[in-house]
Amino acid sequence: MSEGHDHLTALLGRLKLTALRDQLDTLIDEAGRRDLTIREALTLFCEREVARRDQRRIEMAFGLARFPFVRDLTGFDFAAQPSLDKGQTREIATGRFIANGEAVLLLGPPGVGKTHLAVALGREAIVAGYSVMFTPATTLVAQLAKAYAEGRLEERLTHYAKPKLLIVDELGYLPFEPDAAHLFFQLVSRRYERGAMLVTSNRAVGEWGTVFGDAVVATAILDRLLHHSHVVTIRGDSYRLREKRRSGLLQRATTAPQPTPV
Repeated sequence: MSEGHDHLTALLGRLKLTALRDQLDTLIDEAGRRDLTIREALTLFCEREVARRDQRRIEMAFGLARFPFVRDLTGFDFAAQPSLDKGQTREIATGRFIANGEAVLLLGPPGVGKTHLAVALGREAIVAGYSVMFTPATTLVAQLAKAYAEGRLEERLTHYAKPKLLIVDELGYLPFEPDAAHLFFQLVSRRYERGAMLVTSNRAVGEWGTVFGDAVVATAILDRLLHHSHVVTIRGDSYRLREKRRSGLLQRATTAPQPTPV
């Protein structure tokens, strides 16, 4: 390597242009093959640097979001859930609801793909440049209750208020502990019209009074969530049960001989 080359790579390193530094020879060769002007070559170099930085940002944001698994919209079986409006889902995926600080409620019975959609929409949001945090409802409530008991509630509320999109998964699978509804209400109020929320639940909103154990607090929470919201209700069969039916497992289980009473 020439002294001039080493000096250039050192300068690129000091400027933190690591994609250019690492791909310098390849990029120079490409610019030469394509007979690019200096302006065109600079554009190419900058595009590669931006692409590398975007990829790093996205990978880091995926890790910080704490998604339970990798899912995307292309992998969602819309044909198996005809009640789901594909156009509405695509509109939500644009992220406009996040920019506007709105809420999305994904409602439906277990196994219809609510968490899959939540993760996929969260990943789309990250690619679009938004910060995202994913948390099961039980974990969220436990964290708020623990912080409250230790006198750190404000700190924990600030933590959950930071991301542009907060995804709360599986609200309603377990009832809230006493006073937990009030803590969740404080979080919803903190994010109201400032930070978007996406909530998945197996309960219709009319049943949330039972979930929270307090009809008054449930009404106050829904008042804020539904004010600027997109409600998506999935009325389909469970993917897991469908696969069991296809394999014959469910049929064998239901037709198995019953034990003779003693």
